[in-house]
Amino acid sequence: MMDWIATEADLLQLYGVPSDAARLKVTPHLTPSYRAHIDRSRFCVLTTVGPGGTDGSPRGDEGPVVAVLDARTLALPDWKGNERIDSLRNIVADGRVSLLFLVAGSNTAMRVNGTARLTADEVLRQRFARGDLLPRTVIVIQIAEVYSQCARALIRSALWTAGAQTEGLPTVGDMLREATEGAFDGASYDAGWAERAKGSMW
Repeated sequence: MMDWIATEADLLQLYGVPSDAARLKVTPHLTPSYRAHIDRSRFCVLTTVGPGGTDGSPRGDEGPVVAVLDARTLALPDWKGNERIDSLRNIVADGRVSLLFLVAGSNTAMRVNGTARLTADEVLRQRFARGDLLPRTVIVIQIAEVYSQCARALIRSALWTAGAQTEGLPTVGDMLREATEGAFDGASYDAGWAERAKGSMW
């Protein structure tokens, strides 16, 4: 039978005391160094919580994945997706969010915790315009705390140096076929994906 850790006191018995660096790195706003990493990041994971549970959503862009409005505020455009809007539903219900920013090649990840609201404000949407295309909404995040993440996870995983790990992986079509017990035509889905993506990236 599994022996579960059920109290904070039990947990603390198993772990040491955080180092000075681990404690002192947390700030309630972007420092110039923290901003430099976030400005360079093209990819983040947005984590939300709502009545139905939690959601983790990958977000990416050709340039910075978020815009820094000021030292305590970020703006994340909501570009074309799968229309499930799980993250957006959660934000409307419960504004607590976390973001994890990665920069390709760097073993430093940036973490932001805070609260978010949604807006369809035309001026803010125009800030992210790609020709005639605009995000339908923008997620505006008020920073409660920001800090760099220990590099060990990225070093251990060799994420940027191990090369592609995709050989033999199932495709999304394979996953859909299995999830529907063969009812979904996964092969056709995979065959048409590249063309569909061309016209629907933003």
